[in-house]
Amino acid sequence: MSVGADDGPPGEVAATPPGDTGTWRRLNTQPSQPGNTEGSVSRGVHRLTDNISLRARLTLIYGMLFFAAGSLLVLLNYVIVAALLDNLTFTLQPGSPYADDPDLVEAVKSSLIEDVLAQVTRFSVLALVIVGLLAVALGYVVAGRALSPLHKITRIARRLSERSLHERIALSGPDDEIRELADTFDDMLERLDRAFDGQRRFVANASHELRTPLAINRTLLEVALSDPDASADLKTVGRTLLETNSRHERLIDGLLFLAKSERELDVRTVVDIGEVSNTVLSQLSQEIEEAGLMLRSDLRGAPVNGDPVLLERLVANLVENALRYNVDDGEITVRSGFYEGQPAVQVENSGAIIPAYEVEGLFEPFRRGSGERVRSSKSAGLGLSIVRSVVRAHGGNVSAWPRSGGGLVVTVCFPGQAREGASGGNR
Repeated sequence: MSVGADDGPPGEVAATPPGDTGTWRRLNTQPSQPGNTEGSVSRGVHRLTDNISLRARLTLIYGMLFFAAGSLLVLLNYVIVAALLDNLTFTLQPGSPYADDPDLVEAVKSSLIEDVLAQVTRFSVLALVIVGLLAVALGYVVAGRALSPLHKITRIARRLSERSLHERIALSGPDDEIRELADTFDDMLERLDRAFDGQRRFVANASHELRTPLAINRTLLEVALSDPDASADLKTVGRTLLETNSRHERLIDGLLFLAKSERELDVRTVVDIGEVSNTVLSQLSQEIEEAGLMLRSDLRGAPVNGDPVLLERLVANLVENALRYNVDDGEITVRSGFYEGQPAVQVENSGAIIPAYEVEGLFEPFRRGSGERVRSSKSAGLGLSIVRSVVRAHGGNVSAWPRSGGGLVVTVCFPGQAREGASGGNR
């Protein structure tokens, strides 16, 4: 696959032309304007300073302070030695023919003082450089020792997850700023551990308390509708209540799935995203056909390390979203494989025109398009929210762009080993 250049307006993705199913859609951006040289230099300096580690910054500060203090010491040493030499009484050897010439005596004295000061300055600067380099190396070691508690905090923070929040830093040592930071971090972990434990209990209780009465209501309504003596009005009301009950069940299932998808993955295995997409399309093919939509697909294999159930739900939500918010005689295009070197799946659908500023809001719970915000007959408004939660749980990223002529293009990329030979494009 190749990543095709779209010729749509900036901020929109051009629709896939017939016969071009294998070309991934991407956002068409405006060419960047050349910036001024001063701004580029300033940004380069900022990037350089941002890339320097804290240990290196502290070492540079130690080194600059030492060289500044050493330079001041060399200057003071120069002044003191010059003053001492200037106050010395200088006489020539008695009997010398020039002993009585004061001008000559003063010239010899000045020459000797200059030579002595030059030698003192030369050796002082050399000593300053040698000792300064040793001081910089020592400062690097001292900075590492001073930052070692922060490294411990960082290692523990990286190991933490929803199932390991019980771990604490428990930093020992003097009651200083770093100890205070570690204790504050431990207190935060304690609060998070309690919050996640409460969330797990809530999900388990809600799964039982909410689903059970709805299941009972559905059973009673189905029994009432199956009664041959039931009146037409009773059957009409019963079907309406049954549909409302089904919507509530879908809403609760979506909320519970959303809560579970935001947690740490319990299962990780290598899954072929192309195979998952093919399974989802086979399950929804009848609904797509009944809706009168044209389905186009180009499914290529791409390994993803994740939860198979969550990944299948992700692709299903994307396809169901494209199915429900489409137009008559519309189309759905599904691609899977490698996009810019990463395992990815992309779902493109026709539909109503969606302003670019509303796209980000579609990933919020209970948010739909501008014309669907108060309607709940199509979905519970959690499809794309679940997609984003599943993507975050897998460490990937999701992008959505308006489609030229109406509709949406959603691209999900997962972390993984880049395919050999991929250079910003796909086969």
